[in-house]
Amino acid sequence: MENVIECNNLSHYYGKKLVYKNLSFHVKEGSILGLLGKNGTGKTTTINILNGFLQPSGGECLIYGDNSQHLTPQTKSRMGFLIEGHVQYAFMNIQQIEKFYSGFYPQWKSEPYWDLMSKLKVSPNQKISTMSCGQQSQVALGLILAQDSDLMILDDFSMGLDPGYRRLFIDYLRAYAKSANKTIFTTSHIIQDMERLIDDVLIMDYDRVLAQCPVEEFMSEFRQFNFELENDAVDLSKEDFVINFEKIKNKVELYTYKDENFVRNYLDKAGIAYKNFTQVKMGLEDAFIGLTGKY
Repeated sequence: MENVIECNNLSHYYGKKLVYKNLSFHVKEGSILGLLGKNGTGKTTTINILNGFLQPSGGECLIYGDNSQHLTPQTKSRMGFLIEGHVQYAFMNIQQIEKFYSGFYPQWKSEPYWDLMSKLKVSPNQKISTMSCGQQSQVALGLILAQDSDLMILDDFSMGLDPGYRRLFIDYLRAYAKSANKTIFTTSHIIQDMERLIDDVLIMDYDRVLAQCPVEEFMSEFRQFNFELENDAVDLSKEDFVINFEKIKNKVELYTYKDENFVRNYLDKAGIAYKNFTQVKMGLEDAFIGLTGKY
């Protein structure tokens, strides 16, 4: 499979503030990559660089072989972009906006749009301004699918969607992408949704990458262990194998890429008394917080 996106040694500053340095990643054709990170770690910055809206301070990003700063009309026609906030023409109704958008896209396919609209149980003449925030988001998402883009870049696609609509769209989007060999680069603040959607995960912290791998690999190799210390003054946060160490009195949450035998052997050899040792099964949101910290 070819790489649809190739970003090499990306660096960016806002004034003197470093966003990140030497960020490299790629997205293969037909795959779905989720970019995760706390607020301010550079998710939207990266999306703006991908679209050519922002020139990086260093490095380059290629989309179908084109530098993102000089995208050809042919490459742009293969890209669909959902902006954070889902901006729409609220004075139109859902029939008018579909007709309006269709004139700009030669490959327009109206079926995905109207399929999603049918699930909203709204009439074709209903104005977008009278719809709920979640319904307006579904309109925006339906318009993205109808563009039939080879590459979809979705910035916080779940904004405004309630749990039912989010589940509906995530399942619909993954099935659609896999059946049509579409490539997706996406962000979302609702991380538990991403676990159902993405193939690969890229987790960013302030100015560095914390994890970059298939999501199944990350979930199987990153682990949480809970136990109680007999001496609550023990601090393991500086140990090389410890990724994150949370402690309230004598109760510990320890996050690591090491397995249970390694952690138990370390505690035993170090003479650290403990009890009630358990490995905790995590979802993607739990693992994200364990990797990045709660604060």
